[in-house]
Amino acid sequence: MLYYKGRAFLCSALKSAGKEDKMAKQKEVKTNAMRILDTMRIPYRHLTYECGEFVDGIQVADMLGLPHEKVYKTLVTAGGNGNYFVFVIPIAEELDLKAAARSVGEKSVEMIPVKEINRVTGYIRGGCTAVGMKKQYVTRIHSAAKELPEIIVSGGKIGSQLVLAPEDLARAAGAEFADIVRH
Repeated sequence: MLYYKGRAFLCSALKSAGKEDKMAKQKEVKTNAMRILDTMRIPYRHLTYECGEFVDGIQVADMLGLPHEKVYKTLVTAGGNGNYFVFVIPIAEELDLKAAARSVGEKSVEMIPVKEINRVTGYIRGGCTAVGMKKQYVTRIHSAAKELPEIIVSGGKIGSQLVLAPEDLARAAGAEFADIVRH
């Protein structure tokens, strides 16, 4: 049981999905994002945790003992022209909608409603990642990621995190780097 801000969550952290523990004896179920990374021969580490309900990125980082500045969340927005855009930013930061819009050549962007995430991306809230969405959307990763040797992003489902180099995430997602958080 995880307690966060006075609320109890049915979650537990597991070890890195390595071949050394009992869990590894079972065949690892790969997400679409993991299959794409494998196909592109992009190295990554897979971290897992068990959780019966949605928890945010900060809760996941705390549960797994990960530094907040290395854990990134994936946000999906819509532009005025009806196109969708994906932004990957540190979990403790807030997307600067004006800077995000400028980075993709739009006048404005707004967050899509939570109920639309699955229809637009193929992923669910808490399991959304920039790699392997239903369509290839224009994607930006916050520029601070370039300074880190590796970042952690959702693995494509709740309970799954991927550790990889920011440049590798950019290559797999067809993304560019931009300064897109509020200062």
